Amino acid sequence: MGYFSNVQEQIVELFEDGWSPLEVARMLKIDFADVNYVVHNYLNDDSYDYDDSMDGDFDSAMTSAGYGMDEDYVEGEYL
Repeated sequence: MGYFSNVQEQIVELFEDGWSPLEVARMLKIDFADVNYVVHNYLNDDSYDYDDSMDGDFDSAMTSAGYGMDEDYVEGEYL
């Protein structure tokens, strides 16, 4: 992960822990406007919500692994 990704992750984690954007800016020694921008995007963007609904799904795992479509993989055998 790059430097800015790490900083963004730290900002979001501290904000989720209950710190205000101003407190986060002071702790990380970065500009308040930058922290406010990240927090604003975090609150208005659903890309931070990880969807793990497909975790553990055998058919989607086999498709992702390159074994063709779900319909092509039946009872543990590649057709």
